[in-house]
Amino acid sequence: MKGLTGVLIMAAGKGTRMKNPLPKVLQPLLDRPMLDYLLRSVLACDVQVPLHQDGVKSVAVLVGSGGEQVESHLAKNFQESLTILWQKEQLGTGHAVQIAQDWWGDFETLLVLNGDLPLLSVESLNAFMGRFNENRPDCAILSFVARNPAAYGRVIRTVQDGVRVVEFKDATEEQQQVREVNAGCYAFNVTSLKAVIGKINNDNAQKEYYLPDALKLMVEAGMRVEAYPMPEEDLSGVNTQAELAAATAVMRRRILERWMNCGVRVMDPATTWVGPDVKLAPGVVLMPNIQLWGHSQVGEDSVIGSGSILTDAVLGRNVTLVANVVIENSELCDFAKAGPFVYIREGSRLEERAFAGKFVELKKTVVGRGSKVPHLSYMGDATLGEGVNIGAGTITCNYDGRDKHPTKIGDGCFVGSDTMLVAPVTLEDNAATAAGSVITGSVPEGALGVGRARQHNIDGWFRRKQQQREHESGR
Repeated sequence: MKGLTGVLIMAAGKGTRMKNPLPKVLQPLLDRPMLDYLLRSVLACDVQVPLHQDGVKSVAVLVGSGGEQVESHLAKNFQESLTILWQKEQLGTGHAVQIAQDWWGDFETLLVLNGDLPLLSVESLNAFMGRFNENRPDCAILSFVARNPAAYGRVIRTVQDGVRVVEFKDATEEQQQVREVNAGCYAFNVTSLKAVIGKINNDNAQKEYYLPDALKLMVEAGMRVEAYPMPEEDLSGVNTQAELAAATAVMRRRILERWMNCGVRVMDPATTWVGPDVKLAPGVVLMPNIQLWGHSQVGEDSVIGSGSILTDAVLGRNVTLVANVVIENSELCDFAKAGPFVYIREGSRLEERAFAGKFVELKKTVVGRGSKVPHLSYMGDATLGEGVNIGAGTITCNYDGRDKHPTKIGDGCFVGSDTMLVAPVTLEDNAATAAGSVITGSVPEGALGVGRARQHNIDGWFRRKQQQREHESGR
């Protein structure tokens, strides 16, 4: 495959410093596993295509510890784009590249990336490979000057030996003072790599086969190795929960900056969370303390009030969420309004100019055009027509202890306060219910449904009650 580049992503490590049973590359950054961010950058960069015309996929992910979970996730989200390779025994990065040789051996160039680089952008990848292709060294690595080099491998530059990488545990005290470190991004001329990959040994403190040792072998063989520095923000790895939180903060800032550059008004970026798959239109206003997750979409000039949390929600144009609105897998059409303190879930929909007000819950419910559920109501498995008014305290009694049942409310209906609609039940167009009714049967078109006991007043009740208390206290 002359002229083609293969990309090998190393995702076999256990990530013991994360102190979490989930494989390291699946640790969530915002609401996506951190591996997804790197894969999206790789699949969008200029150096390769997901599937070559000869059927060989040019991106491979090497899995190992927790590999079944990683493989399952990748099959669900990137099935057509990459190949899964296995490192059953984790003996180091050099060993990983060795056992993957049958896959990468026919490419002209191999790009090897650590799987814990969620902040590596498309632009940085393109710049790296552009420089590599222009200079054509035998190997190039990405490096950065670290504020805290910690356990990173140190990039050692000398006139005599050129560039090499020394792992922290094998570095001298003088080498440990070097702040330029290896980012875990390598571009190899495959012919040059083949000449040294089998010579890597595990003669080191960890007894592992280190991929950076290939650089030393190349220099010793007279090959050319280069290191290209880039900003630390793009290249910081994630090995601990603290580093994951730091990477999350960077990604959150990047996402918000992108949307603000597109005309979204973010009132308080410090308290605003927007996931990577969310879509926002120009003119959207995000008030402080909101969260938007999943594949949520918000249309032009809509306002998301403080305290609101949206997951897989679709909002049309000029939608208003007053405050503290939770929406899950539901839709609000143009000019709809909700809040404060509303929970809308499980495929519910507010049609154009519909309204769900204070302390309302909607579950699998459609609220028709211009209809209102103003306050203190639960609508479950219900369909409301146009121009409906639901009085305060109304409940659809949709669950009989075993099955859920539907409620249908026609156009122009008026449901009195504190009505219990015992499903299955239908209110025909322009029907009404008296306040405090328990409706167990259908209400015909234009009729008033009354389902309550007749009021009976007991005269003299207070006087008799007072006399009884005086008698009991005098005993």
